[in-house]
Amino acid sequence: MAAHYLEFERPIADLEAKIEELSKLSETTGSVTLDAEIEALRARAEEVRRQAYSKLDAWQKTQVARHPDRPHFVDYVSGLIDEFVELRGDRKFADDQAIMGGLGRFRGQPVVVMGHEKGRDTVSRVKHNFGYARPEGYRKAIRLMELAERFRLPVISFVDTAGAYPGVGSEERGVAEAIARSTEKCLLLDVPMVAVVTGEGGSGGAIAMAAANRVLILEHAIYSVIAPEGANSILWRGARTAEEAAKAMKITAQDLIGMKIVDRIIDEPAGGAHADKEATIKAVGDAVEQELGEIVGMSVDELKKQRADRFYAIGRNGLQ
Repeated sequence: MAAHYLEFERPIADLEAKIEELSKLSETTGSVTLDAEIEALRARAEEVRRQAYSKLDAWQKTQVARHPDRPHFVDYVSGLIDEFVELRGDRKFADDQAIMGGLGRFRGQPVVVMGHEKGRDTVSRVKHNFGYARPEGYRKAIRLMELAERFRLPVISFVDTAGAYPGVGSEERGVAEAIARSTEKCLLLDVPMVAVVTGEGGSGGAIAMAAANRVLILEHAIYSVIAPEGANSILWRGARTAEEAAKAMKITAQDLIGMKIVDRIIDEPAGGAHADKEATIKAVGDAVEQELGEIVGMSVDELKKQRADRFYAIGRNGLQ
C-alpha cells in the first residue's frame, strides 16, 4: 500500500521517492553502490520529518489526527488486550460497529475496554460507519459500563470520532438522549475509568466515551466541541477557512492540557503515531497502566467525587 502523505509532508515525500529510486537503481545495476547516498538521504528525510512535526500548527495537527494510518481501536486491542472477547448489540435495536468493546486482560488486569473504530479501507470504513456512532453504539457503551460495575472491572476507553452520526434514523432513535445517558454513566461509574483520545475527539460523540477519571491524549490528537469545518460554517458562515477555525478553537493537546481539559499528553514518535504504530501503542499502554494504577484503589465515593470535581473545574479557572 502506498504511503499517505499530508500536504506539509511533501518535502519528506520527495526525499523518500528519491531514496526509493536510488534503491531500485542500486539493485538493478549491481556494480554501482549507492549506499552512502541512500543513507544520507534517509538521514535528511528523518531530520526534515523531525523538524516538521516539532512545529505543527492546529490545522496541521488536525490533519495528523485524521491520518488514515494512525492506530485504530482494533490495533490498540490487538497490542494491549489479551484474551479479548467482543460483546455486541445494545439489546434494544441493533449492533453498531462504530463503537466496539468487550472484556479482556490489560497487562494481567481484567478490564472492560471500548472505543470508536473508523475502519482502515473502504469495506471496513463502511462497516464501522467511519467512526460515526448511532444511538445503539452509545447504548452498547452503557451496557459495557454496567457490566464493568457488576464485575468490579476498570474501564479503558479509546476515543477517535468526528462526532455521532446525525442521520434521520439516528435522530429518530434518540441519539442525543443516548449520548447524554452514556456521558452520565461515565460520570457516575462505580469503577475506575481511563479514557485516551487517540485521534479526533469530536463533540458529544467523544465526551460520551471520555467523561473519565483520567483523560489522556496523544501528542498530535485533537479534542473539540465541533470540527473546524463546522465551526467555520456556523460561526463565520463559511467566510473564513477551517484552518483559521482550528487555530481559534484551541483544540490541540497542548492547548487542552493548559486548560485542564485533559490530564496527560502521550508523546508520539517523530512523524506521528502512524510512523511507528508499535511504539505508539506501547506508549499508550504505559501511560494507561500508570494512570489506572493511581486510581484503582479508590473507593466508589472517591472515584465519583474525583470525576465530578475534575469536570466541574473545567472553564472555572480564575473565577471566584
